[in-house]
Amino acid sequence: MCTSLAFTGSHPCFGRNLDLEESFGEQIVITPRSFPLTFRRLPCQKNHYAIIGMAHVAGGVPLYAEAVNEKGLYMAGLNFPGNACYFPHADDGAAEAAPYELIPWLLGQCATIEETKDLLERLRLLDEPFAPGLPSAPLHWHLSDGHTSLVLESMADGLHIHTDPVGVLTNNPPFDFHLTNLRQYLNLTAASPENRFHSALSLSPFGQGMGSLGLPGDPSPVSRFVRAAFYKWNSPWAEEEVGRMTQCFHVLDGVAMVPGSVRTPEDKLDQTTYSCCICPGEAGVTYYYKTASNQRICAVRMAEHQMDQTELAVFPLKTEQDICWHNP
Repeated sequence: MCTSLAFTGSHPCFGRNLDLEESFGEQIVITPRSFPLTFRRLPCQKNHYAIIGMAHVAGGVPLYAEAVNEKGLYMAGLNFPGNACYFPHADDGAAEAAPYELIPWLLGQCATIEETKDLLERLRLLDEPFAPGLPSAPLHWHLSDGHTSLVLESMADGLHIHTDPVGVLTNNPPFDFHLTNLRQYLNLTAASPENRFHSALSLSPFGQGMGSLGLPGDPSPVSRFVRAAFYKWNSPWAEEEVGRMTQCFHVLDGVAMVPGSVRTPEDKLDQTTYSCCICPGEAGVTYYYKTASNQRICAVRMAEHQMDQTELAVFPLKTEQDICWHNP
């Protein structure tokens, strides 16, 4: 259960909620340009674009949940159980990557969505887990360069590449369902509603927010998609980075999992483990985040000197609630 956002335009930013019943050992990880990116069946990238994102580091390898490279290309993996399908190796000339390799493989060499297209057209995702005890997660992916967004879904009939005009992705069902389902909410508006019931009746709203009556409020993937799209497309937008980041978190808060509101079949609490907003800028890419246990916004900036290092830079999350006291 997750939600991903791409705010496109002259000042893009990207955000996601990672909804999970437990931590996966996540840390913010910067992969510098000269840290070798090795793959099972693809050429090693000895020099590549620098990458920052949330990852679990296993055996010295960053397993990214989402990341942005120095050029501002964003990619996030979201849960897609029951629909995700990976394939065995075949010697047919396809570019074959394991699911955990997909984010560094694309972000390491592509600056724009246009540059990803030739790679994606010949891509096959392999049913090859990272290691025993670390099986391949059933995922689909959200990809954006701040101008165009895509959704990648590897299913039983092959890889589907969807243009995403909404800039939102959640979980099941497949993406084309979400676009069709959005048509059921054409009457929603952030403005005060007009009387369309009948002109002979003097009807008017009795409170603010009644233009969005019918906006689904439950935490299901379908409802979160509609709600995230409504909040995103009605968002005021700021020129300065702090304002954009703040609004991105407001939208993510609107689709976050409140602890206790969703229980898994194993009776575990599904919650928003962390929320992040990633802003490319002149000073570097900044990764902002907050966690379920610490709601204060924290940040790591990938600056030029960090991109030229040779080893991973790892930043443990600040998870203890950090309260700003105003003492008399």
